[in-house]
Amino acid sequence: MSNTLLEKVIRTTEVGSGGGGLLNADQADRFIDYMFDATVLGKECRQIRMNANERDIDKIGVGQRIARLATEAVDTGVNAAVTFSKVTLTTKKIRLDWELSSESLEDNIEGEDLEDHIARLMATQFGNDLEDLAINGDTASSDPLIKAFNGWYKLALAGAHVVDGQGQTLNRLQFNKALKAMPRNYMQRRQELSFYSGSNAIQDYLYSLTDLSTTPENIAEAMIRTGPVRTEGGAGFISSYAFGIPVKEVPLFDETADGTYSGASGDHGHLELTYPKNRLWGIKREVKIYRNFHQKKDTIEYTVYVRFGVQIENLDAHVVVNNVKLVA
Repeated sequence: MSNTLLEKVIRTTEVGSGGGGLLNADQADRFIDYMFDATVLGKECRQIRMNANERDIDKIGVGQRIARLATEAVDTGVNAAVTFSKVTLTTKKIRLDWELSSESLEDNIEGEDLEDHIARLMATQFGNDLEDLAINGDTASSDPLIKAFNGWYKLALAGAHVVDGQGQTLNRLQFNKALKAMPRNYMQRRQELSFYSGSNAIQDYLYSLTDLSTTPENIAEAMIRTGPVRTEGGAGFISSYAFGIPVKEVPLFDETADGTYSGASGDHGHLELTYPKNRLWGIKREVKIYRNFHQKKDTIEYTVYVRFGVQIENLDAHVVVNNVKLVA
């Protein structure tokens, strides 16, 4: 990342004490790129860089079976109806505060590279926090960040296909139910679908595949059916396959939820099935970074502002299996 990214932040000749600046288009895009690199779902969802606070995403839909038998020399044509709709991406202003002591700037071993390091830290932290909001956003929350807007999970619960996991740990029955809940017209693009679940839910699933109480034949069959067990890779790594569809780990999925079924106890997570690009992540290109020196503390405070929002483009192509129990 070029040092020009923080030119208006670090260089007091430009901003001075209490100053700040609006990154130019290239700098803002560079900052946003690095911010996305720190995410799991942010890297594969549909990223929309906006020039306004809101943007309408137009959709065109047609019904099933619009082709018809043609009869020679007879006009039997009936024009198929086309449905126009839209989803609105609305951004909210989000702030990141960052503070460094003067000693850290003077005595660091990185020298001039510290500016670059600061930019990466700011972008990485911001990316992680924004993805947390994108996934777990809930206007009913008391958390100062999470309450900003409803994230993908809440949006899916309100309008997608929801299946009850009935308090079972993640297993092939739940994968099977999710696939059956997906409308058949989307199953024609089966190879583009992905499963998503939290780290602990997937770990429970992988552990169940190596249960020594079962027979070697069953273990071999499970391995063939689900694909390789995870041995390496960072967050978002494809941990396994279920019925030929990749199962992707999303560490920021909430796995501390209460079950909603009778007699529920313990922690619960969930499983999602959708197309990666069905999730929309909108971010306004107008990135602001401010710098302020506190004399009595001998520290430098940085503040970053962005406008950010999420949506699901097609709720009909999204399946959620909730009440997935975690092993204690």
